[in-house]
Amino acid sequence: MIHPFLSLHPEVARALAAGEPVVALESTIISHGMPYPQNIETAREVEAIVRANGATPATIAVLNGRCVVGLSDEQLEFVGDGRGGEVHKTTTRDLPWLLANRRPGATTVAATMHVAHLAGIRVFATGGIGGVHRGAPTSFDISADLAELAHTPVAVVCAGVKSILDIGLTLEHLETLGVPVLVDGSDEFPSFYSRNSGFEAPRRLDGPTAIAAFLAAQSALGLRSGVVIANPIPHADEIPRSEIDGIIDAALDELDLADVRGREVTRWLLDRILVATAGRSLVANIALVKNNAASAAQIAGALAGT
Repeated sequence: MIHPFLSLHPEVARALAAGEPVVALESTIISHGMPYPQNIETAREVEAIVRANGATPATIAVLNGRCVVGLSDEQLEFVGDGRGGEVHKTTTRDLPWLLANRRPGATTVAATMHVAHLAGIRVFATGGIGGVHRGAPTSFDISADLAELAHTPVAVVCAGVKSILDIGLTLEHLETLGVPVLVDGSDEFPSFYSRNSGFEAPRRLDGPTAIAAFLAAQSALGLRSGVVIANPIPHADEIPRSEIDGIIDAALDELDLADVRGREVTRWLLDRILVATAGRSLVANIALVKNNAASAAQIAGALAGT
């Protein structure tokens, strides 16, 4: 039975009913993660990449009092072009308010995971996950993504933790929560724009077949957490750590002097990094999202065959 707050696109509903691979995609990356019109173009290209790799894409958002799983072209435009009024950045705790008040929302990693699980989707592709913010020992600023990963069994294919965050503390927190962290094809955990972070991969696996076997074993054991699958950005598209770390540190120093707080912090920092890299950070972001979409579709396909 379909959950009463879900609306499934016919293409997604058919694929799920047939046991075919489906990949969930978030919508915050469209509404808050990239400028218009690159956000719309990237969203459509990412969906095409998922299809080209043998799976059905299911971009998720909250619209008209429903959690929509698989957006139409018109719905995608509404989320991304800014002309439909405020589209709220939506984590899990926001879902009841948006649904009850029929407000539009673009789902973060946490909310996308939750809705994907309700729909029966096991694999989700995004850019980077949230985590422990720098300065968290005094601010207590930790992304809700980590709490959702602790109890929602969805595999999240990403390029690692967003590099504006504290990667080491995030990995420690994920370990405490019992969330498996895999790195596809590398002995080092990636750091979003860069292939390396200085932190060892908690577990390395190579390719979609090995990763799907891990996910099948986890499910068979009844383990209820999500799984982080870190997929390093392609060599040709990365911004080396030696370059990007200094830019991020400068942006964080500037943040300390600015009156920016809460959920506006990430967008503010990404805008500063975009300017400082003369647009290269956006190019890298788009490349890694596409890379993750292809990987997620291949993993979903291998998992459907287990």
